Amino acid sequence: MAKNAKRIEIGFAGGQVAAVRLDDDALGALRGALERGQGWHEVEAEDGNLALDLAQVVFVRIEAGEHSIGFSG
Repeated sequence: MAKNAKRIEIGFAGGQVAAVRLDDDALGALRGALERGQGWHEVEAEDGNLALDLAQVVFVRIEAGEHSIGFSG
């Protein structure tokens, strides 16, 4: 997995949320699969593969950007 992986939250009908880190290619493939419609889609995340029933996905939240702790100058 590339170092530029982003934190993604995938929300499902029923309220469950899966938090994963995806690179740009995996995120693009997930978005494309969601646009095409129902079925199953497998994403390769940093900590393993995740098979998704696209009919159950209700949102995908992508981190806004770099987070830092403390003061920056």
